[in-house]
Amino acid sequence: MQTSFHLFVDISSHGFGHLAITAPVLNALAEADPALRLTIRSGLPSAKLQQRIRPPFTHIAGTSDFGYVMVDATRIDLTASADAYRQAHVGWTSRVAAEAAFLSRLQPDLVLTNVSYLPLAGAAMAGLPAYSLCSLNWADLFAHFFAGESWAAPIHAEMLAAYRSAAAFLRVTPGMAMDRLDNVRAVGPMAARGLRHDLGLGEERAVLVAMGGIAHRLPVDDWPRLPGIRWLVPAEWQCRHPDAIAAEEFGLGFTDLLCSVDALVTKPGYGTFTEAAVNGTPLLYQRRADWPEQDCLIDWLAKHGRSHEIPAAALQHGNLQAALNTLWEMPAPPLPDTGGEAEAARLIRALRRP
Repeated sequence: MQTSFHLFVDISSHGFGHLAITAPVLNALAEADPALRLTIRSGLPSAKLQQRIRPPFTHIAGTSDFGYVMVDATRIDLTASADAYRQAHVGWTSRVAAEAAFLSRLQPDLVLTNVSYLPLAGAAMAGLPAYSLCSLNWADLFAHFFAGESWAAPIHAEMLAAYRSAAAFLRVTPGMAMDRLDNVRAVGPMAARGLRHDLGLGEERAVLVAMGGIAHRLPVDDWPRLPGIRWLVPAEWQCRHPDAIAAEEFGLGFTDLLCSVDALVTKPGYGTFTEAAVNGTPLLYQRRADWPEQDCLIDWLAKHGRSHEIPAAALQHGNLQAALNTLWEMPAPPLPDTGGEAEAARLIRALRRP
């Protein structure tokens, strides 16, 4: 009889994209191995994790990375981020030892991160096999922003050493090149497919406004009214626009809602872009300010979905009618193939200890 396989998973709470990548892999693992035992550490709420992760899991509420300190969903606070990285690497060896001790007490068979590097360093010290999984890594982004700073080189070296200690970095498609890592294994796109629902809006078109898991309130209250358009916005915005509806009122998970609307307004992010493509949902996007991951996402979506870039001013003033018309006039390309989650699951299962 096969014994249970205990997987410890660390999911970054820097937005929702890390969960969107990880969840399909965990679901594929659980389908292949019903005895899978999951322990997940994340700063995301348990309810948010349960929306996407089907098998049962033990949730450890906590974070081992912060990614970047954000001003909003499109802008980084570089000064605060630099301070946070310097603080995180004070006594780095002691932090790694504490993480190794934590993992030794937990006794997982394997460690998987998306995309923190501290658990990888801790797993190496504890003698545990580990993988990382993402379209980006914090070391490459750190080099992009801080390579020229006099204090950065030792921190960058510790980050790279942690990522290189993993048995492999599973780079999803689309993803950054990651030339500094010698353990990259490319896997295909992964994205959840939704079920289309009738939103009950008749002839009106529904446009979902979703800027990701980082606080970013758009001034929809002040947008002009566009005939035949209803804006689906987060309930927490308490939007007073006469054509706005709280997205939560439809009682649908994000992917089903994404699949059911006529367009999406967002910023570049792996989960949102790939899920829009595989569900055939056209989208408008505002570029993020100096975010190096976004170019590969934008290029991929241009080949596999309907998308159109809009300037920040358009989102501030609600001047979206012409952009939406352009989007809806685009021919729909064939839905892209996925399956990266099955590839990643096979690699993870192959690494499990006997």
